[in-house]
Amino acid sequence: MTIHPSPLNSGRHVIMTTQSSRALSRLTATAAFSLFTLSGALADSAGVTFSSGNNFTEKTGEELYANVCAACHMSEGQGAVGAGHYPALAKNANLEASGYPITILLNGLKGMPPVGKMMSDDQIAAVVNYVRTHFGNNYEDAVTAEDVAGSR
Repeated sequence: MTIHPSPLNSGRHVIMTTQSSRALSRLTATAAFSLFTLSGALADSAGVTFSSGNNFTEKTGEELYANVCAACHMSEGQGAVGAGHYPALAKNANLEASGYPITILLNGLKGMPPVGKMMSDDQIAAVVNYVRTHFGNNYEDAVTAEDVAGSR
């Protein structure tokens, strides 16, 4: 048991038990860890913007990919495995049929939510065209907003 003077109690002493000392140590460690991870999260999100409201505000395929898709499919489309399985979009033969990524964006698939419901037809066309022409993909038959509207 430890006794510490307390300036808040006008010279009275506060008795700190071993149990309360451990709790304070845990709280301090948790606060330090939280600040450490928050600073890392802020550094990692530099340059990423957030959309307001219920729809994405990004216009280009590159902006949409960076702010919506890259968190799971990674910055170079390489995919990831961890808390879930995020398939690679790089060199992905499934993207040859332009209707496939449109359908996935609009309806979702397995763990992928239907993020296309928060995008306009133009935005979906832009991000599909971006993915189909980047990351080692060379599918140049462009998707139009009309193609997307026909799939809704």
